[in-house]
Amino acid sequence: MSHPFETLTPDLVLDAVESIGFLSDARVLALNSYENRVYQVGIEDSEPLIAKFYRPQRWTNEAILEEHSFTFELAEYEVPVVAPLIHNGASLHEHAGFRFTLFPRRGGRAPEPGNLDQLYRLGQLLGRLHALGATRPFEHREALGVKNFGHDSLATVLASGFVPRGLLPAYESVARDLLKRVEEVYAATPHQNIRMHGDCHPGNMMCRDEVFHIVDLDDCRMGPAVQDLWMMLAGDRQECLGQLSELMDGYQEFHDFDPRELALIEPLRALRLMHYSAWLARRWDDPAFPRSFPWFGSERYWGDQVLALREQLAALNEEPLKLF
Repeated sequence: MSHPFETLTPDLVLDAVESIGFLSDARVLALNSYENRVYQVGIEDSEPLIAKFYRPQRWTNEAILEEHSFTFELAEYEVPVVAPLIHNGASLHEHAGFRFTLFPRRGGRAPEPGNLDQLYRLGQLLGRLHALGATRPFEHREALGVKNFGHDSLATVLASGFVPRGLLPAYESVARDLLKRVEEVYAATPHQNIRMHGDCHPGNMMCRDEVFHIVDLDDCRMGPAVQDLWMMLAGDRQECLGQLSELMDGYQEFHDFDPRELALIEPLRALRLMHYSAWLARRWDDPAFPRSFPWFGSERYWGDQVLALREQLAALNEEPLKLF
């Protein structure tokens, strides 16, 4: 059976945008996106718009609208964020079986790894995000946890058939040992789940005109605040300590941070590693994935994964980062 996204042709994209009242100039540019499909669409006598088509059956309408609502809250409190456009009284639209949302086009550049001045400003931005995120919970979006990102990911990988037979025992063994240690650290670490970005890598914090703004809240969910912080750090332990200090100086101007959550950095990194492999396995029926990730399933990839999980297990047994 063909994948639903195979029917999402440029003509259908234009038809969808025009179905809610915009007049396109027939220019469509596909942007880099795998989970969903994102296009820049030219509009007659106006700036181009960004059209995001949601992956069928991933989120419920309620969950998507909850993401939009969170984004609108942030914008209302003047937190720099790229919010969906409300058109004809709605932010979520449907055409030919696809749900889609339009955004204004906002370019920018990602932060420079290790730039202390930028980390201070990113800390301020994330502090503002979390100050609002902590005011109430999501009702329709899942939380980041050891089961869904860890155990469920392992089950998906083991059932997928992608791990070469010769590496399967080693992968399963180290993954189970890693999850056991992750559970121990989680249980021993006090933390509070709040509404957060969820996928806060540097590419989702864009700088334009010297102002950072947040993009792509598609993965927003409940989880510990440190999940949105640790991916801002780069380099060795000593470099990360200095970067963490700058990040926290900015962050705590707007929101309190419990330093005990720093012990969750390596468990969260472990869950992200396992979730990534499971994500590729779950999406393999989408033709974009075999084309873009041809190495998935190779001996080399899974050998590297075994090594990465072993290194991550060792990292979990080291002293966590601490604030000065």
